[in-house]
Amino acid sequence: MSLQPCDSLWRASAPAAPTLNALDQDLDVDVAIVGGGFTGLSAALHLAKFGVSVALVEAAEVGFGGSGRNVGLANAGLWLEPDDLDRQLGAEAGRALYDALAVAPDYVYGLIEEYGIECEATRNGTLHCGVGKAGLTQLQRRCEQMQRRGAPVELLNTADAQARIGSEKFNSALFDPRAGTIQPLGYARGLAHAAVKEGAQLFDQSPVESITPEGEGWIVKTATGSLKAQRVILATNAYGEYGVKDQARKFVPIFYSQLATKPLTPEQLDVILPNKEGCWDTCTVMSSFRLDQQGRLVFGGMGGEKHYHASWASQRVKELWPVLQKVEWEFSWTGKIAYSEDHLPHCQQLQRGLFSVAGYSGRGIGPGTIMGKELAEWFTDRRDSLSAPMTTLRDIPLREVKRMFYEVGAHTYHVGQRTHVIG
Repeated sequence: MSLQPCDSLWRASAPAAPTLNALDQDLDVDVAIVGGGFTGLSAALHLAKFGVSVALVEAAEVGFGGSGRNVGLANAGLWLEPDDLDRQLGAEAGRALYDALAVAPDYVYGLIEEYGIECEATRNGTLHCGVGKAGLTQLQRRCEQMQRRGAPVELLNTADAQARIGSEKFNSALFDPRAGTIQPLGYARGLAHAAVKEGAQLFDQSPVESITPEGEGWIVKTATGSLKAQRVILATNAYGEYGVKDQARKFVPIFYSQLATKPLTPEQLDVILPNKEGCWDTCTVMSSFRLDQQGRLVFGGMGGEKHYHASWASQRVKELWPVLQKVEWEFSWTGKIAYSEDHLPHCQQLQRGLFSVAGYSGRGIGPGTIMGKELAEWFTDRRDSLSAPMTTLRDIPLREVKRMFYEVGAHTYHVGQRTHVIG
């Protein structure tokens, strides 16, 4: 293997972000945003578009967190099954959130077209790939629930699924034509360009030191500057450091690692995902796989231990696609996912004028974009409420124990699967 252990394919291939500077002055704006990922950038873009003065501070660089490290599947809907969503929120609220996120890919790809965002946008759908009897049952259940709500999804039989995936290790696949793939860091940087174009002020390399109330508004302080604002949006998701640590305790951070091969040969690409759908499987310890536009196979799985993950991924890829008996990894990287206890995104109004949005459970592209837009619409009286729950979350008890449970489970799974084939 010829790995560059800390190098992300997305950072190596994304177009440049806008040239930004650290916050080195004291600004007075209507809305301050902490976090330069999908949610924060979408909120900044839409607020500026609506004529609201807005400034965003990012601790590192635009897209540094999960937004620039994820798989790049622009999915419709949520991680939860639709009936579970209704049970948790009630039928009316559940349907409102489902409907808002069902059209998320339309909105994402619409923004990409409107602002000319270079992010390898490929809208050929996604495949949720069935493993074993339990996997098939899960996909049958999801398909029925989604079709009942009007989704144009299709459950592929074994022959069709294997032909679309290029592997005999799956017995079914749920195809969603609404979805697709993007280069996620390219999309985040494109949103930043769009936000700047609309008049938002963006600052990077500006970790927040404190957020304190002042009068009827707030002061967001960094080492070299401050933002005074009537409203503040905390949009840090699983990267809840730098002045917003209290919010990190309301979600369990789960590590997710990915590797990318060197570009595959034309013969290999004729077999492996010939239609270039983005994929993930039904295993408890989920895996994902997709192609980039240069023909690299991007393979990911839960867990952050790179040595075991790379070894397992090499073995698993050979099992899935025998044409890849020699796997050459070119890039490897890890990010964090924020899981809420109910697996739903939440917008919390922590105090008057102070909001926190997080908890996408691995589906940040569509929901993050939509939540940022909805916040901007809500702040400007263009909508009466948000689609996401507005409940104030409690700190998750034994949060570190739960994080270790996921990590140890992923590690155990990866070690075990190096010697066992999943069929």
